[in-house]
Amino acid sequence: MTEIQRALPVFPDLKGKAVLITGASTGLGAAAAEGFGRSGARVAVHYNASRDKAEQVAERVRAAGGEAVLVGGDVTQRDAPAAILTATLKAFGGLDVLVNNAGGLVKRVPIGEYSDALYDAVLDLNVRHVVAFMHQAVPLMLAQGRGGSIINVSSIAARHGGAGGSVLYAAAKGFISTATHGWAKELAQTGIRVNAVSPGVIETPFHDRYSTPAQMTAMQATIPMGRLGVPDECVGTFLYLASAAASGYVTGQVVEVNGGQYMP
Repeated sequence: MTEIQRALPVFPDLKGKAVLITGASTGLGAAAAEGFGRSGARVAVHYNASRDKAEQVAERVRAAGGEAVLVGGDVTQRDAPAAILTATLKAFGGLDVLVNNAGGLVKRVPIGEYSDALYDAVLDLNVRHVVAFMHQAVPLMLAQGRGGSIINVSSIAARHGGAGGSVLYAAAKGFISTATHGWAKELAQTGIRVNAVSPGVIETPFHDRYSTPAQMTAMQATIPMGRLGVPDECVGTFLYLASAAASGYVTGQVVEVNGGQYMP
């Protein structure tokens, strides 16, 4: 357990809550899953190709004091959100917290090299499945009659438009931020709160895949705190937004976690 993990508070009202985290086999999703486990939640650890890593995450959730099940599926496939939700409901009998974390840049491409295939891939991976999860999860939460928390994952790129061939990804995350505001308004009187976490430059497999060392150095130079973030530094925000006791009057917010790189 890291020092950050040891310092994180436990949220007693999350004990026993059913939580689904998409893209939870690595990075932010994996860190969040373990954080929910320390608060005694029941966590559906979603993965696509990384089943072995997802099982390791599930083991850490259990070791932390929570329950965990694995839920597989490629969120870019149109029938995947329904299947993932069905598996979660089968395991836990309900859904209290949905974390729409799955996403990715696809690849860095300059404007002159855009293609319809790239555009579709970016939307499928970052927008369409989030809309589908909202469309299908919200009625389930409403039918349960006990409210709930939905936490979307945006990005600092949604604020500044991205760079280095990442504009389509940044625009997709901009959709997530804007939709979070709208969904929160629509659901405000139902007991379902909708918020977003907007990470800055966090050391995850995302940047291992899409960013060069030179790009990482350049980004770090723009951060007032003078360093990159780590996934555990986002966990407290996820738990806070999930906890009705801690954030029951908070909805429609996009919470920036970026070391001061962007200050709205």
